[in-house]
Amino acid sequence: MHPPLFLPTARQTNLLLIVGFLALGQALYVRYLAIEHAPVSLACQGGLNTWLCATFRTVIALYNHSVFGWVAVGAAALNLIRPSIVLVAVSLAAAAFGLVLHNASLAGLAVALLLLSLARPAPAAE
Repeated sequence: MHPPLFLPTARQTNLLLIVGFLALGQALYVRYLAIEHAPVSLACQGGLNTWLCATFRTVIALYNHSVFGWVAVGAAALNLIRPSIVLVAVSLAAAAFGLVLHNASLAGLAVALLLLSLARPAPAAE
């Protein structure tokens, strides 16, 4: 008989949905209401010191080094080797940020690895 595949429970799936939608919503908020919104973007680049501008500067710094994509790929690769709901959540959130914030190639690879991880056997119960 084949070992059971890694499949999140209903509660874990609900948690993953919440994490994914919150990450996607935050990424869309930062992109369209801070980065691409000219008055906010210019004010932040001019030195305005608010929480939105701090987020703006952090996201731009992380984007310049493709951190969202690399974190998503790293967590998805680790999840492929050793399935874990925490790694799925981290990879899902980073992939959502990566897809919205133009790290799409690496984030897309991470999503593909996450899909492959569903075909992996579940970790043995200890």
